[in-house]
Amino acid sequence: MNRKDGMNYAPQGKPRPVVENGEFVFAAVSLEHGHIYGMCNGLIEAGALIKWVYDSDSRKVEAFLQVYPNAQSASSLDEVLQDPEVKLVAAAAVPNERGPLGIRVMEHGKDYFTDKTPFTTLGQLSEARECCARTGRKYMVYFSERLHSESAVYAGQLIKSGAIGRVVQVMGLGPHRLNAAARPDWFFERERYGGILCDIGSHQIEQFLYFADCQDAQVLHSKVGNYHNPEYPELEDFGDATLVGDNGSTMYFRVDWLTPEGLSTWGDGRTVILGTEGYIELRKYVDVARDPEGDHLYLVNGEGETHLSLAGQAGFPFFGELILDVMNRTELSMKQEHIFKAAELCLIAQDQAIRISGGGIK
Repeated sequence: MNRKDGMNYAPQGKPRPVVENGEFVFAAVSLEHGHIYGMCNGLIEAGALIKWVYDSDSRKVEAFLQVYPNAQSASSLDEVLQDPEVKLVAAAAVPNERGPLGIRVMEHGKDYFTDKTPFTTLGQLSEARECCARTGRKYMVYFSERLHSESAVYAGQLIKSGAIGRVVQVMGLGPHRLNAAARPDWFFERERYGGILCDIGSHQIEQFLYFADCQDAQVLHSKVGNYHNPEYPELEDFGDATLVGDNGSTMYFRVDWLTPEGLSTWGDGRTVILGTEGYIELRKYVDVARDPEGDHLYLVNGEGETHLSLAGQAGFPFFGELILDVMNRTELSMKQEHIFKAAELCLIAQDQAIRISGGGIK
């Protein structure tokens, strides 16, 4: 796992299988983003068997097979989609191709598991909603900054247990290292990556809905800008937004591509969750200048102050729950409407964002 490079950050946990060997078969396709490795790691640790891999770029397939030698290289996407053993297709396509690929997968009777962001336009979201309703298939999303973070997993458990009372506000910081030289061309093309609030902002909005237990929310204000990368005019290296949930909880988040080279990891991701009876702070990937290991949780409530180092402790239950959801047609891992609402709100935040330049508002 490359801690310096967020695009290839693929957490690994302890095997916690929920099915027998060979009982749940999946495939990996469209290997455009390194998150596909984190997605596959989580599924395999939960007992899934990877049967196929497909990408039009043979070099990506060869690299993938070095990590997962038990997979077979498919000759085409159709070979994967026509295999009746495959229950789930995991993919990390170019962002503006994720929605159309998901529809193709679902129309072949298989569930779909895509990297975030799941869509780049509201039109794609509408088409996926219709396809899910028509086919009964799942359109699942890898919101890794919650699902593959043990401190975030444990924070959710604490909140459900009432440790901080009712959640009043969530603040999210999602800085990322740009590492421009290693990025593909699409990363700098606005139509293809969708914009910063649509892309990495999707993590933040999903966490807000989850931690604050919101079914809906309103985007009050959002901004985007390119402060430091004029050589990439379509890149947005900064964005922020303010939301209010349908239950009165509020959120502010900031995302950026401005992580300095001196940081030991790809981004100092943090979340602060304020409740009526306490608060939680997550330092997900590093505790700056103190501990290079991530997954630190700080809890303050009526019982006192607590620091927990959760790396290797909480696990990643989402993946096992996802497998069982696919098999049993349940919604224990994540509700479909929750996914679509998070996607809708990040697209709205992106669409209505004020654009900032060096001289002020554009």
